Amino acid sequence: MIGEKKTLANLVDYQAESVVSKTIIKKEPGTVTLFAFAEGEGLSEHTSPHEAMVYLLDGEAMITIAGNPFHLRQGEMIILPADKPHALKAMKKFKMLLVMIKEL
Repeated sequence: MIGEKKTLANLVDYQAESVVSKTIIKKEPGTVTLFAFAEGEGLSEHTSPHEAMVYLLDGEAMITIAGNPFHLRQGEMIILPADKPHALKAMKKFKMLLVMIKEL
């Protein structure tokens, strides 16, 4: 994939009643991962020791950070702070790019 032109949203496909992920880059300083969430699917509340950026490529999601809900749509992004509980839920099916940066 290195040196090839690609369309991000086309690198991962929706699957009924599933969350699909594809890691694009995995290096010591962080990762870049694509996700496709079927409508109604999500990730339960959890924490991460690293900050992360979520960018919606398609659809709509509800992202909760430390109990505060954020409704994101295609083209919007949000930063998930380190060590704060967060959860994701597909209001409509959605695809997202997750960029996680580790503190070195």
